[in-house]
Amino acid sequence: MTVVDALCLGETMALFVPAEPGPVEDVRTWTRTVGGAESNVACHLAGLGLRAAWVSAVGDDPFGRAVTGFVAGHGVDVARVAVDPDRPTGVYFKTPGGVRYYRRDSAAAGMGPELLAGLPLDGVRLVHTSGITPALSPSCLALMRTLLGAPRRFLASFDVNWRPGLRAAQDPELLRELAALADVVLVGADEAETLWGTGEPAAIREVLPEPPALVVKQAERGATLIEGDGPAVFEPALRVDVVEPVGAGDAFAAGYLAALLAGEPPTRRLRAGHLRAASALRTRDDVGPPLPADLVAALLAAGDREWRAARIT
Repeated sequence: MTVVDALCLGETMALFVPAEPGPVEDVRTWTRTVGGAESNVACHLAGLGLRAAWVSAVGDDPFGRAVTGFVAGHGVDVARVAVDPDRPTGVYFKTPGGVRYYRRDSAAAGMGPELLAGLPLDGVRLVHTSGITPALSPSCLALMRTLLGAPRRFLASFDVNWRPGLRAAQDPELLRELAALADVVLVGADEAETLWGTGEPAAIREVLPEPPALVVKQAERGATLIEGDGPAVFEPALRVDVVEPVGAGDAFAAGYLAALLAGEPPTRRLRAGHLRAASALRTRDDVGPPLPADLVAALLAAGDREWRAARIT
């Protein structure tokens, strides 16, 4: 693996969506794509000009090769993605009725702390993970505890990423425990309401006082950043003609984290997150075409009034 700025660790699966209308039980044609929170972040970071790597495990099967090829196609280093000869690549189906996962005993579920020994973490500036990984298996939980609990020279970011399909394995106190070990925590207000009984940034901060930075994503309202004991910084979201909301949270995380690594101040970090999220909201893909660079530059530097008046179509 070449030297990278950001390393994203987590499972990515083959994703199937119906290619024709009607009840799911009658659908005969499906479209195969790829889905994974951490690899989404890696793809966006690469698109923003960072040297990004994705670390995971896939099966020695066509789905695993498709997943790895898709992520590599976005300019992400996949040299440390393990190929498991015995376990399959995870698969999930997205339908109007919800999401159904087939990931038990998947290749990624077999990851454990031994994975860390082969990673060049000394040269990495940021490692990004999420609350999905510890829910996959006991060994994945041990991996996360080892990664976040050990002394480190890099920033650790943790997106809570509560998933209804994994809710039996995503214990609220466990997610709080892991988030408390990170340097940057990202959480949706709706997730926090479900997990900890509050969606208000100040109250979430009381639940999570340990991380140096807490970012609360408040959907179409905006996002709030609380650093240390300092005041909350709120930045409203852009108005966007939404095609599909899936993937916007990962895009926001990437935009925010890229701006953090660039040394940008709080407001510009939040705006960078909103701008990257807007690129995902206007497409059905988790990683869609970026907004024009001149538009991004103009909105990052815009006054409050101009920012609030902007609309992405």
